[in-house]
Amino acid sequence: MSPTTLSCPTCKTTLEWSDKFPFRPFCSKRCQQIDFGGWAREDFAIKGAALVDPEMLDSEQLSKELLDAGLIDPDLLES
Repeated sequence: MSPTTLSCPTCKTTLEWSDKFPFRPFCSKRCQQIDFGGWAREDFAIKGAALVDPEMLDSEQLSKELLDAGLIDPDLLES
């Protein structure tokens, strides 16, 4: 029986699904780290509903949530 093969999601190199490739489905630690970096930079996303519904927050709460998430400049908020 031949081993299952797949393509590395990062570089598209063909690899076996076996112990020869401990970082599977990636071909190497480098490709795994590149993929992780993409998730950390939010280059990738899983579709779904927003975790915070702006309709449920008053303007002060919304401003705090956006500020905490780094989505708005604190200088734009009124004192």
